[in-house]
Amino acid sequence: MIAGLVLAAGAGSRLGQPKAPLVVGGERLIDRAVRVLREGGCDVVYVVLGAWVGDVAGAEVVLNPAWQTGMASSLKAGLEALSHNNAITAAVVALVDTPGMTAAAVNAVINNPGGLVVAVYDGQRGHPLKLEKSHWQPILAVIEGDTGARAYLRGRTDVVELELSSVSAMSDIDTVEDLEAAQRASGFHI
Repeated sequence: MIAGLVLAAGAGSRLGQPKAPLVVGGERLIDRAVRVLREGGCDVVYVVLGAWVGDVAGAEVVLNPAWQTGMASSLKAGLEALSHNNAITAAVVALVDTPGMTAAAVNAVINNPGGLVVAVYDGQRGHPLKLEKSHWQPILAVIEGDTGARAYLRGRTDVVELELSSVSAMSDIDTVEDLEAAQRASGFHI
């Protein structure tokens, strides 16, 4: 079983508000992330919330009480929650603020046989990424602050970099200008 894991706990400090409930193209970013992960092939989806907490249809909500400490605490909370379900064999990790991510990108990452698969856009690593369960504990042992799995993946020779620029976009929403651009693009329907 493949689980989608949406990291959506941050306060959106550069934007001035949490990103999860923002509406782009008529859909909340959190709902879009859940939908794209499901359409891409994830059997279940978990969302990690913190600064903003609300109902998220079609997903298991995980609360991160330490969300202020950065992305690593959200990844930890999510992987620990997934660890309780023995049927889950891998997690596909996505960020809530990447409306350019598509179901095709998720599906490509899921179907790659590698245990550590990272989406790449024009040579730059991004999301989604697949983490097989055997990597979760080693990841939890090294991540901290606002780096997510980057510290674990850096320098490893078994990471598969999957170029996805033809089916997805890496754009994210960090500022008011980014949000306005995303709203003008009406949800990045690629």
